[in-house]
Amino acid sequence: MKAGAMWPGALPLLVLLAVLLHPSRCTQGKVNFREKEKQVLDNILGPGRYDARIRPSGENGTDGPAVVRVNIFVRSISKIDDVTMETGTWPAEGKAVQTEYSVQLTFREQWLDERLRFNDFGGRLKYLTLTEANRVWMPDLFFSNEKEGHFHNIIMPNVYIRIFPNGSVLYSIRISLTLSCPMNLKLYPLDRQICSLRMASYGWTTNDLVFLWKEGDPVQVVKNLHLPRFTLEKFLTDYCNSKTNTGEYSCLKVDLLFKREFSYYLIQIYIPCCMLVIVSWVSFWLDQSAVPARVSLGVTTLLTMATQTSGINASLPPVSYTKAIDVWTGVCLTFVFGALLEFALVNYASRSDMHSDSIKKQFPASEMEHSSSIDPSSELLEPDGSANFAMKPLVRHPEDSMSMDKLRQCEIHMQPRKKNCCRSWLSKFPTRSKRIDVISRIFFPIVFAFFNLTYWSTYLFREEEEGE
Repeated sequence: MKAGAMWPGALPLLVLLAVLLHPSRCTQGKVNFREKEKQVLDNILGPGRYDARIRPSGENGTDGPAVVRVNIFVRSISKIDDVTMETGTWPAEGKAVQTEYSVQLTFREQWLDERLRFNDFGGRLKYLTLTEANRVWMPDLFFSNEKEGHFHNIIMPNVYIRIFPNGSVLYSIRISLTLSCPMNLKLYPLDRQICSLRMASYGWTTNDLVFLWKEGDPVQVVKNLHLPRFTLEKFLTDYCNSKTNTGEYSCLKVDLLFKREFSYYLIQIYIPCCMLVIVSWVSFWLDQSAVPARVSLGVTTLLTMATQTSGINASLPPVSYTKAIDVWTGVCLTFVFGALLEFALVNYASRSDMHSDSIKKQFPASEMEHSSSIDPSSELLEPDGSANFAMKPLVRHPEDSMSMDKLRQCEIHMQPRKKNCCRSWLSKFPTRSKRIDVISRIFFPIVFAFFNLTYWSTYLFREEEEGE
């Protein structure tokens, strides 16, 4: 009875204890930081609390210019277009051409806006994230050498803004740009080019806004960056502030140093041109009577070389100065044309030799010697009135004796001529046309080898100077 009497009083206590220890009651003590993040955003960016039109103050709360630190990550460089060019001016080198190159990069800016400070709840709320750039003040940066550009919006806009508890703002966006790049093509295709990426403030002068490169590593480039015809050797960061009649504007630039890949041009241009020049020399070993073969070979190589030259020029803009590739193709074309002219000279010499042979056949050598030679003893004979000859008296004049003495003295002092190796070697070839072919077999390769030595030593040395 006593135990049963005690049961009705214990039951309410047990119910109350079960309610207090229920899991739903325990979770009410935990903080929902996503809800706190909403409250913080409404607190610092709510109506009447923040004006995005007003720039932040300077560093350490001063009235100086707002400082924005920039860094970029180059994701890819898709192409450097050598065909789409416009004539421009490059102060360092005078005449230049404007090329285009496309780049995709992640662009980041970071600055301090003390109006955006918030409570981080003991370090639990690391930063706030926004996707709407118009809700906070943004630097008016633009790319001064941009020709085209677009943002990336798949699947969502590739942009974010992070606000840190101390008021620091980080803005990051992925963009693709087509930029102009002045190039000097005097050493093409053995050249190095510098393409710049320039970023400047459009409306804020240096009294209100200053851009600085982020300390440490301001520019990063993706590993294994491949370009079809260029190699990115290195990049340099610098400042390029500009003064206009409206004030001085802060500017940043990064110079990308590209080296043109020579292997493509070696395979596609230099080796084929060498082969065409060497093929044109084959006519020197063909018989001089094979006129159709030598003419067709010379004309074919000349037309092929002209087509190769026109194809090279079609892929480049018309510039007023001479490029390295122009020197190469011009000299190769001259060698091929010279081989064709050599055959014309050989053909003319061959016809002259044939004409001389025909004259010798009409007038035999024995008759010519008989008509030209006179018996010395005939001078001593004098015909009389009949068919008989009488002897002339032999009279020696003193002048004759003096001339004979001089001849003897000259014979004593005269020495035999030294034999010329070249003349003796050329005497093995009886006709002039054959001699011309033999000389051309040696002369053309030696001159072309000397040209190659001069060409490569000159332009490779100048390329090293340009790289330095």
